[in-house]
Amino acid sequence: MSDITSTEMKAVARVVPQATHNPHALRECLTFRIEAEEYGIDILRVQEIRSYEPPTRMAGAPPFVVGVTNLRGVIVPVVDLRLRLQARTALLDGSTVIVVLNVRERVIGVVVDSVSDVIELNAEQIKAAPQFNERIGSNFITGIASVPGEVAGTDRMLILLDIQALLSGVDIGLAHSA
Repeated sequence: MSDITSTEMKAVARVVPQATHNPHALRECLTFRIEAEEYGIDILRVQEIRSYEPPTRMAGAPPFVVGVTNLRGVIVPVVDLRLRLQARTALLDGSTVIVVLNVRERVIGVVVDSVSDVIELNAEQIKAAPQFNERIGSNFITGIASVPGEVAGTDRMLILLDIQALLSGVDIGLAHSA
């Protein structure tokens, strides 16, 4: 896999410790797209972002576990998050990337349509998640954030995922990790 640009990696590398006792504390999230929806995950889970290269298939894996890849000597399972979230399409193009995460002390890659940016959210921007359809279980959603849109005076909605909960049921050894 080849690396994403150094500018993107510098943006991803910035981390601000999360303070839960301060309602004005900032929380940084990596935002990405799957189809027309925008999602966010805690930046502290992100190890790196890599351009998409097809992983090696694994026999007997669920359809959304698209294989494994060798990342500097570490065998990393790769989950197509688009399939895990039951997206209608999972097309590969130049913006498709693998986000390498640390989940339950394991390294795992997730395939997304594109990475948007790293944003800071304060507690006031995050609202409780409404009940969703079966596509996304509410136990995988930590909240909905309203963030400024590209056009002045508009907002965009960001679905905040609990990536650990979303991947804990994946049969790649994560459910039994500490």
